[in-house]
Amino acid sequence: MPGILLVKNMVCTRCIMTVEDILRRISIAYDKVLLGEIHLSQLPSASQKEALVSQLQAVGFDLIDSHSAVLIEKAKQLIIRRARNEASPADMALTLSRYLSDHLNYEYTHISSMFSAVEGRTIEQYFIEQRIERAKELLVYGQHTLSEIAHQLGYSSVAHLSSQFKKTTGLTPSHFREVGAARRQSLDRL
Repeated sequence: MPGILLVKNMVCTRCIMTVEDILRRISIAYDKVLLGEIHLSQLPSASQKEALVSQLQAVGFDLIDSHSAVLIEKAKQLIIRRARNEASPADMALTLSRYLSDHLNYEYTHISSMFSAVEGRTIEQYFIEQRIERAKELLVYGQHTLSEIAHQLGYSSVAHLSSQFKKTTGLTPSHFREVGAARRQSLDRL
């Protein structure tokens, strides 16, 4: 396989569809697109790569080139997957530090210090922000009780979720449900 391009800020299925559409428009052959990754069938020409960078940037994405940026982006994708409870049951049973170390093949201290230096916040803060955004999404949908949301997101109790939610948003989950979607942020802005 000719290669994989890494893309910053891809956080959802719509992001994948957007990148696939861009690749088709500029005739770049690809095998598949995953969150944060384009698996290429063949290497793009210089003009195709330039067009790809331009069109990705136009919709809020960037190609990642440096080692540290690649590591941070992979860590973010893993954290999002874990925060949204989309990781495998075996991965969900691991501590966050072990989960990241196992998947990134680096010691957690290295990942953590690099993440903090680049992002200006800790992995734990980013993880909490992602979980709270998922909780907001579930609250806005209104299909789950707060207890179900706490369980789904791996909180030890409703009180723990409520405490983190209020600390992060300034609102209780119940009050947020009332004011709704106006307070949600896009995942790539976190």
